[in-house]
Amino acid sequence: MRSLFSLFLFLFAAVATAISASGNRLLAILDNVAEKENYSKFFGDLESRGFQISVEAPKSESLALFHLGERSYDHIIFFPTKAKGLGPNLTPNLLVDFMNAQGNILIALSSDLPTPNSLVSLLAELDIQLPADRTGLVVDHFHYDASSAPDKHDVLLLAPPSALRPDVKDFFGTGAGPDDAIAFPRGVGAVLGSSELLTPVLRAPRTAYSYNPKEQAEAVDDLFAAGEQLSLVSAFQARNSARFTLVGSAEMLQDKWFDAEVSKAAAGEKKMAKTFNREFAKRVSGWTFNEIGVLRVNWIEHHLDEAGATNESNPNIYRIKNDVKYTISLSEYAWTAWNPFTLPGDDALQLEFSMLSPFHRLPLALDAAHSSDSASAYSASLKLPDQHGIFNFAVNYKRPFLSNLEEKNTVSVRHMAHNEWPRSFVISGAWPWIAGLGVTVAGWLAFCALWMYSAPVGGKRETKKTQ
Repeated sequence: MRSLFSLFLFLFAAVATAISASGNRLLAILDNVAEKENYSKFFGDLESRGFQISVEAPKSESLALFHLGERSYDHIIFFPTKAKGLGPNLTPNLLVDFMNAQGNILIALSSDLPTPNSLVSLLAELDIQLPADRTGLVVDHFHYDASSAPDKHDVLLLAPPSALRPDVKDFFGTGAGPDDAIAFPRGVGAVLGSSELLTPVLRAPRTAYSYNPKEQAEAVDDLFAAGEQLSLVSAFQARNSARFTLVGSAEMLQDKWFDAEVSKAAAGEKKMAKTFNREFAKRVSGWTFNEIGVLRVNWIEHHLDEAGATNESNPNIYRIKNDVKYTISLSEYAWTAWNPFTLPGDDALQLEFSMLSPFHRLPLALDAAHSSDSASAYSASLKLPDQHGIFNFAVNYKRPFLSNLEEKNTVSVRHMAHNEWPRSFVISGAWPWIAGLGVTVAGWLAFCALWMYSAPVGGKRETKKTQ
């Protein structure tokens, strides 16, 4: 009996940890509950990771994103719908409020159904542009699946994404084989604005383009966008670290494209390949729902780093020219547990000691002595400037696909007290002045002694008395 109870506790602990770092309440918006069967593997993977999925219709009267001022759900998935509007419970303002409350949203589009007006307005708020007719089709006559789209070329075969740049982690393409491909069937492409909060996850090849098949069935005269202008999967991370992902093809999340075999058309030859859709969908949803790329500050400490000092932890006041050491402990959440955060190559975590502008900007180095199995400590030593006032220890680390890290600790820096200034005899430059003062005093004392104790010049004079 005891062994069964221990096994139950172990299984419960395993399930309890395999959830998002920000909650497991997931809302799926579908026209019909029966459509969920098309995405059974996708939903099954989410449920196996600990999510509690609620399916609602867009205009359901019982649907409410907030209850008593708090979020009713932690995450939302929008699937293609035939409705032009999403009803009063899913207005753009409510969706923006949901993200302001640190809720996460994933939207999947389809070229067969126009995007609802509410979602178009939300995308405009995030500086994401869709075709004017709220739909479109991305085709590529060079990178397509020769088995399922031999004529229309509307099923794109794309290489799994790699790291955006050397100082950014690769969250979406890790584990892909050299022959794996992402199938992007009958999808919509978007054009991203210049916002620093937007990042393309999967771009279209240079030979791809987007057009409206309903109006340009015979000839394509006016393109919405082409080549790498088209972002097929886009990520947006707000300043409060709320996450938003736009997937241009909802069909790529369906069961038939998970672990399917596709035929690459290359130089007139057909080469079979396995789709990477299932793993890619897991990583895209995992990033959106805070299962990967989440940073946490465990503790921060700053103290005097001087011999003989008390070295009190996190004091409120320092003195100018003090030697100080700053340490910050960071963890990164990856699927089921918090792990030590490791900086990517060619990247740096920096500390700023600033008032109105930084007086110091120093790289934080790994501190193995204060690190653990679940956290990494980074530290830096500095000498405070010769300026008193109110200063901040600030760490501002913002990178694509990682939650924003912005920590600020305010301290006062005072000037030296009267008894803390060094004495003159310690300063070698003052020795000539001290010597001059000593010579002056010695000369005055010698003059006084000579004046007081010197005998008068000459003998005594006799005076005659007159009678």
